[in-house]
Amino acid sequence: MFRVLCARLLQGHQTKPFPIPETALSDRYLGRPVLSDACWTDAEFAAVREQCPTAAIDGKPERVTLDLGRCLFCGQCRQATDKIRFTRDYHLAAKNRNDLVLNAEDNLDCAAAALSEAMQKLFGRSLRLRQVSAGGCNACEADVNVLNTLAWDLGRFGIQFVASPRHADGLLVTGPVTRNMRDALLKTYEAIAAPKLVIAAGTCAVSGGLYRDHQETCGGVDAVLPVNLYIPGCPPHPATTLDGLLRMLGQLE
Repeated sequence: MFRVLCARLLQGHQTKPFPIPETALSDRYLGRPVLSDACWTDAEFAAVREQCPTAAIDGKPERVTLDLGRCLFCGQCRQATDKIRFTRDYHLAAKNRNDLVLNAEDNLDCAAAALSEAMQKLFGRSLRLRQVSAGGCNACEADVNVLNTLAWDLGRFGIQFVASPRHADGLLVTGPVTRNMRDALLKTYEAIAAPKLVIAAGTCAVSGGLYRDHQETCGGVDAVLPVNLYIPGCPPHPATTLDGLLRMLGQLE
């Protein structure tokens, strides 16, 4: 026991402060993209669209849009143009799906909006979530699990994951919702007492991702359930997920 106490003293305080500064993130981290307001040529626009594996780049050369809900943050678009750059801004979650579509004019601040006052009274200080992997590759699931570690300590904000939907206030869903998982997801949702929340975490859950047009997927969570919070990313950084949850609960502005 004495050795354990000595080791604990040497380790010190390991829990990260939150919000964390963007400078604390790795230089390799690709956060919110920014579109240049410079004029795009037809060839440049066509080349960027060809590079994007999920058709996240859309619009026309004079008004290019980028859908964060489809973006894999792979950075391939940068190979075709210098008019797209990725920042280290992890504030990506949004309440409405349309708020994830960016353009050069506004580069929308898609920080998640808070719940209604009544919902904040219910969930603002204590939120229990059941996580459902609806056909995910386990990347989003792994980064969600990171929030339960000592470094992130999700429980200090009153948010916990539970084993049963009977004990949950809402769902955090990952994956594009495969046909095989659709009924299981609906039954899990029905087992939660009202009022309840649904959070779509990851590009697959938001839009279907790479699998959105596949006949064996539903194309995202909102094709099956009403969604209260969209968290883009492939996978979303733990800071993005935590920031979205806290903004939704009104603990951050």
